Amino acid sequence: MEPRDTHRFAFGEAIQAGSFGRRRLLRLGAGCFGLSLPALLAMRSQAALASPPATAGEDPLNPGLVVPPAKAKSIIHIFLPGALSTHESWDPKPEAESAVRGDFAPVKTAIPGVLFSETLAKTAAVADRLTLLRGVWHSESAHERGVETMLTGWQPSPAITYPCMGSIVSHELGVRNSLPPYVCIPDTFGTAGYLSDTYGPFSIGGDPAQPGFRVRNLALPQGVDAERFAHRQKLRAAVESQFTAARGEPPVAAMGQFYEDAYAMIASPAARDAFSLDKETAAVRDAFGRNSAGQGFLLARRLVAAGVRFVTVQYGSWDHHANLKSGITAGLPPFDQAFAALIADLESSGMLAETLVVVSSDFGRTPRLNTEGGRDHWTKCFTVALAGAGLKPGHVHGTSDATGAEPLDGAVHARDYAATLFHLLGIAPEKRIMAQGTRPIAISDGEPIKEILA
Repeated sequence: MEPRDTHRFAFGEAIQAGSFGRRRLLRLGAGCFGLSLPALLAMRSQAALASPPATAGEDPLNPGLVVPPAKAKSIIHIFLPGALSTHESWDPKPEAESAVRGDFAPVKTAIPGVLFSETLAKTAAVADRLTLLRGVWHSESAHERGVETMLTGWQPSPAITYPCMGSIVSHELGVRNSLPPYVCIPDTFGTAGYLSDTYGPFSIGGDPAQPGFRVRNLALPQGVDAERFAHRQKLRAAVESQFTAARGEPPVAAMGQFYEDAYAMIASPAARDAFSLDKETAAVRDAFGRNSAGQGFLLARRLVAAGVRFVTVQYGSWDHHANLKSGITAGLPPFDQAFAALIADLESSGMLAETLVVVSSDFGRTPRLNTEGGRDHWTKCFTVALAGAGLKPGHVHGTSDATGAEPLDGAVHARDYAATLFHLLGIAPEKRIMAQGTRPIAISDGEPIKEILA
């Protein structure tokens, strides 16, 4: 068992058994990388003590700040780690020489004059709901640094670790209900950086496509039924009430609230249902695809519908330095089916009008195939696909050159892409928040891409 799994297990066992000492809780919580729900609630209660919210309208760090209207309520961020080739997906070059063109034919899309690779034939049919950024770039060509840049909107720095966008959203917008505001599927991806781990992601801890999958810590342990669980809760409350009366201190009240929140989540059918794909019909699950992409995207839709603000879904491995054709052939069709189904599903339910869907990757890949039939790292030009709230549907921003090497127009730096997401959520990118010590740092140093906003 991995160390972080041990921490999660300890949290779940202790809170369900009602045997948690405060010091042990905090010690275990500090060791979590992917937060369990009880850990998340514990850290949240401690953060509330450490930094009580300012009164309404009071923000000494940001006098005169203008907050944009929120067009999106939630974000589903689909991240394709390893760097998907845009030539084999969003921006094919059918007129180029074979070493640039690659092995796949283009297909027409629902946007007149715009082509996708045949690997995205289903997505091509819903392209008129999408907004494409075809000239995204940054300067970090190593995977770790490229991922950090795309998750945070900042160039990595040795002096500070920037929070990923989901953590900023969690910090700025907070919880909407009993569910965590920021969830990662299938596992933790990104960190809270200079923010408290309170704002880190909750990991579901596994592939939702696996038989018998369930999220840890959301079910009662074996042998404990609802009646026994309620009895344990009453016993704990009785002991805590006497302790609270004798020691009426803020930490005691905060930890008491933690217990109440944790118990409520375990006992709440709504919380369990949000993570339960079994509540979906077989037809819907089949439409998305019975695989990691399909079930991951479907779970993301369920979570934002239930009130989660930011869901990151990792899918696949796209570092194809060799045998790119076989890698794309194996990995992209499940994505194509699942993504097209997600867009259609969100639109039919009316959720697309208030949900922002994003597909991004580390960076791009070289315009020319190498001698091993692969493409290498390339940061100068790649594509990010978006859809939903506050965007112009069927809009393509930017044009790459004849080989896909550089933008001819509409170049977008990663910082501006990040600033756009914040803007659409009603978060002012220029807002400054406090990092370590007394250092105020802007949420983003980018500018929203006005040309793509509806």
